[in-house]
Amino acid sequence: MSYPKIVVTPPGPKAKAILERDAAIISPSYGRAFPLVIQSGEGCIITDVDGNKFIDFNSGLAVLNVGHRHPKVVDAIKKQADKFLHYSHTDFYYESAINLGEALQDIVPIEGKKKFYYGNSGAESIEAALKLSRWHTKRQGIIAFIGSFHGRTMGAISLTASKPVQRGRFSPLVPGVEHVPYPYCYRCPFNLECPDCGFYCVDYIDHYLFHKYVPPDEVAMVIAEPIQGEGGYVMAPKGFFRALRKLCDEHGILLAVDEVQSGMGRTGRWFAIEHFDATPDIVCIAKGVAAGLPLGVTAARADLMDWTPGSHASTFGGNPLSCAAAQAVIEAMREERMLENAREQGAYIRKRLAEMKEEHPMIGDFRGAGLMIGVELVKDRETKEPAKKEAEEVMMRCFRRGLAIITCGASTIRIAPPLIITRDLVDSALEIFEDCLGEVEAGRP
Repeated sequence: MSYPKIVVTPPGPKAKAILERDAAIISPSYGRAFPLVIQSGEGCIITDVDGNKFIDFNSGLAVLNVGHRHPKVVDAIKKQADKFLHYSHTDFYYESAINLGEALQDIVPIEGKKKFYYGNSGAESIEAALKLSRWHTKRQGIIAFIGSFHGRTMGAISLTASKPVQRGRFSPLVPGVEHVPYPYCYRCPFNLECPDCGFYCVDYIDHYLFHKYVPPDEVAMVIAEPIQGEGGYVMAPKGFFRALRKLCDEHGILLAVDEVQSGMGRTGRWFAIEHFDATPDIVCIAKGVAAGLPLGVTAARADLMDWTPGSHASTFGGNPLSCAAAQAVIEAMREERMLENAREQGAYIRKRLAEMKEEHPMIGDFRGAGLMIGVELVKDRETKEPAKKEAEEVMMRCFRRGLAIITCGASTIRIAPPLIITRDLVDSALEIFEDCLGEVEAGRP
């Protein structure tokens, strides 16, 4: 069967009935991208309640890196479920949590021996990093970046600076957090050109924060996404993290990277920071690590994890089902060479996007690595005015044609299919995307 397959324009009658029930009972704080009501998933294909089949180009928000219901993961979950479902890793022991830590030991790009804290989500992995950095350094200051998204719990949202709606009416937030410009080279906040700028975004921290009002010896941690996710799939330039690492070392500051969305093979390497020739002290992991089961991991140099029992814990963190699933994810990715496929398919997609850019003036920029690719749409290439409504219209048209793809940032289409995506599905998806983009550019109804 060729995909996608639309039997009724979505949302169909069954989906509409469920949407009505959802509106009556579920919190309106969830920001749904489009009215997709999923019934099942297999590999890279999702089926809605009306029988429509979609190519999944967002992987459940970059979670299903190994695809939907990978048999190795499902088998690991079933085997663990036959033993026990829970017995709080906070107070007791079980082997699946240790097995996962040993597997992560081999792939997390931190020098030397690492130790791991388990939570339930990306936000919880960020919260643990924040607390660990303050505990270990006995400092209180945190530096994060404009455009970043680190989660929505009170500590994580204090670091987030992606959209005002995410922070509005929740102050006061955690004190001691400063935000600085991220190296968004397509829209440089300093109107400079990389690499001639000499990574001024790092110099800015030194020259303005540290020399004017933030004592560097009171800063515990700098945290950054190697590729900003919700901020627009913005990839830092080569050399940025080396410069940032050097600045941190000069002042005894820990460097943490948020790999919640960019990690677990998404960029063609286990973690996106591996593209930048810089070694972090802390790595925050979630989303793709457990193929849809709740798990957040905070990895750190072993010597940093010197906090005492009770200083930080989680009743459900490191749930045995999640740990078993995560270990199966790592094994499946190795056995099926998913990182290699991410690099191969990603390179092909970027080649196709380069060709599209020649024909479609609304494509202002495209960037990324592996299968974490952003296509930024603009109204005018000279002014770079974001084409926000147009990007949303492209997304909706793709949805109605059977391509599940979502936006991020102001006007960026994000391409993040499962790492098992095949060339034929890539071609089908890109054909739909280009057709919908052309329709929006032409102003067709």
